[in-house]
Amino acid sequence: MPLDALDARILRLLLDRPRTSVREYARILGVARGTLQARLERLERDGVIVMAGPRVSPAALGHPVLAFVRIEVARGHLDDVGDALASVPEIVEAFSITGSGGDLLTRVVARDNAHLESVIQRLGRLPGVVRIRTEIALSERVAHRVLPLVESLSPAAGGESEGGGAESGSEDGSAGGAQREAR
Repeated sequence: MPLDALDARILRLLLDRPRTSVREYARILGVARGTLQARLERLERDGVIVMAGPRVSPAALGHPVLAFVRIEVARGHLDDVGDALASVPEIVEAFSITGSGGDLLTRVVARDNAHLESVIQRLGRLPGVVRIRTEIALSERVAHRVLPLVESLSPAAGGESEGGGAESGSEDGSAGGAQREAR
């Protein structure tokens, strides 16, 4: 969906200041609260805004190890293996992928390397799994972000943010670290 200048300003403000009220957003943007509410509802309905809730840090929950696990699946078993991944609590994301190195890419969190190994062993026993390749993340170089993309879509959204940025410097208002929160 194409964004107009106001949509881009709204998104940028939501990313810069995620804990602000709708009334305050309307004041900063210089629009009526009803106008802003209608725009927010449309952006949600169109799937532009997909989540409005807290991000929880697996590291803070005692799972500081992050690994990317590629899973190669036997022909005809992709859906079955994909469905089985949902029952593994340490898998925080899973995607079907193309290219060499597997059919599924998962993001796995663990308490330590021994725990990660047990998760990988469990994945290897799933019917239809042919091969597993694991890469452990050492540190995060670019935190999950969308603000630069939003800014690139509308020239009117560039420049200084409305009323300042997030206090900690990241778009979600959290401090950086070796592991970003799971959605």
